[in-house]
Amino acid sequence: MTAEKPVPESQDDRYKKIWAVVSSIPEGCVLNYGEVARLAGMPGRARMVGRAIGRAPKKLKLPWFRVVNAQGGISFKKGSAPYTRQRKLLESEGVEFDQDTIDLQRFSPEQAVDRLLWGPDG
Repeated sequence: MTAEKPVPESQDDRYKKIWAVVSSIPEGCVLNYGEVARLAGMPGRARMVGRAIGRAPKKLKLPWFRVVNAQGGISFKKGSAPYTRQRKLLESEGVEFDQDTIDLQRFSPEQAVDRLLWGPDG
């Protein structure tokens, strides 16, 4: 009896897993690229997350703006149109910035229930 070799996942399958994680980030929450990769079952593939987000079909209406870098910052160049757009989208959902960074713990999906029950400073 011979063991079957595992079938490698296609790029599309990996992207779909990433899109599913990004789609599940609640309003008013953020995750960093590395955490999205980990939750999609691909730890260490943060760069792939960026590529997958960039290649997502528009019909998915992916909340791409809820994904930030490991420091809690926006990865686009400060002052650029994409930076301004992402920041405005996040702020419209109640995400707060301290200078140019977001407290990743405070605005994590795990904290969403606490914020709903007890308010933003809960």
